[in-house]
Amino acid sequence: MSVTVEQVEGRRGVSRFVDVAWRVQGGRGTPWVPPLRAAVRDALDTRGNPFYAEAERALFIATRGRAVIGRIAAIENRWHNRHHEDRVGFFGFFECLDDPDAATALFDAAEGWLSSRELEQTRGPMNPSMNHECGLLVDGFETPPTLMTPWNPPYYADLIESCGYAKVQDLLGYYLEAGDKLAVPDRVRRLAERTRRKTGVTFRRLDVSTLQQEARKVLTLYNEAWEGNWGFVPPSWEEFWHTAKDLKMVLAPDVSFVAETEDGVVGFMLIAHDVNRVLKHMPSGRLWPWNIVRLLLGTRKLVFGRIILLGLTTEYRNRGLFPLFVYEASRRGQEIGTEGGEASWLLDDNEAIVRPLEAMGAEAYKRWRIYEKELPGART
Repeated sequence: MSVTVEQVEGRRGVSRFVDVAWRVQGGRGTPWVPPLRAAVRDALDTRGNPFYAEAERALFIATRGRAVIGRIAAIENRWHNRHHEDRVGFFGFFECLDDPDAATALFDAAEGWLSSRELEQTRGPMNPSMNHECGLLVDGFETPPTLMTPWNPPYYADLIESCGYAKVQDLLGYYLEAGDKLAVPDRVRRLAERTRRKTGVTFRRLDVSTLQQEARKVLTLYNEAWEGNWGFVPPSWEEFWHTAKDLKMVLAPDVSFVAETEDGVVGFMLIAHDVNRVLKHMPSGRLWPWNIVRLLLGTRKLVFGRIILLGLTTEYRNRGLFPLFVYEASRRGQEIGTEGGEASWLLDDNEAIVRPLEAMGAEAYKRWRIYEKELPGART
């Protein structure tokens, strides 16, 4: 029986699109953690999500007979293309059974939509951008995903590569154990303390009671710190605040901090509770009243987190502050009895961060890949 691909839209179409993940990945006994359906709908909400002020998307579902077998989104990010002065389209939210014909049909549909908008390459997965969830897991399948990171079956890479896609960038996830379990050599500890004295850096706890003011400071630093990094596009205030509000409940203020000197705020590290450890017990992904209670109570007990944002001003970027930041996070984690955390996503060629982490004994235990492909008719 042949594969049929249809474009869907509207409330019912989006609901069908969201549901595909459960049809493909649900019930497999894998480390996959069902996301909150509301969160996926928000990432696709062209009216309510500020990302779509400068973007458009199309949603496609593949069926064979009456069976739903896959999905994909095609995304045009106009702000990305203006910022980088290129003509790149994106794919994301890819889910598919181990069915090469279905994958081919889905990518043909997505690429056709992107080509009709005169885009020259397609890149992904982006769900829906680099400032959200992105990348395809290609190593570390045995470990459950942390907050806002994807997990997919290993065969997804074969499906995507069989459609003509090749690696353009890898992203790493490092496992960090808390306190003395983090293998911080004495020389690194001494370096961190020496850097603290030399730079006059002090750390203060993130103040979630004034989150909007804190978020404005963080956004300025975030954009400055990441400008020039591969694929980075500075989010607007509206887009950044939209995400920050959603993360407020899961932020871990005891281990998140802002770094200051006499020059003012020079850096930050934001760590969130790994709420996926609660979500795995909510297989439907629906916010029923009892699931809301479970989420609220369970989040307070979590002892594992994810470093979701890290940034330093340009002036302080090359002053050896990153080991001091990791040391400070580890020290704070030990004080409150945390188990540890994950630092992700890190560009695999970002030696300024990767080298200090590995010097401290941190393990790169996950790898996500971003793929790219030339679209038909692209200028060469």
